[in-house]
Amino acid sequence: MEEFKKILILENEIEARLLDSVLNERNIPHRIRSYYDSAYDGIFQTQKGWGVVLAPPQYQEEIESIYQDLPLEEEVGEERKKDEG
Repeated sequence: MEEFKKILILENEIEARLLDSVLNERNIPHRIRSYYDSAYDGIFQTQKGWGVVLAPPQYQEEIESIYQDLPLEEEVGEERKKDEG
């Protein structure tokens, strides 16, 4: 069984689902774990981020590269602001 380590922190569920989809397509072993805890009503998500991506260390660079290339809405919004300004 492979050892998994924390690769990166996700900011929201949309990032998590999108990254999970791409990693599954590429057959990259990973786990995505949310920091949500109903007992604390999600307080850890506001402090630590939405969740974390865990994977074998040899996939870290590839996963980080994929994450950087994700078409996230925040980046699109900021690019529009630059174009309008």
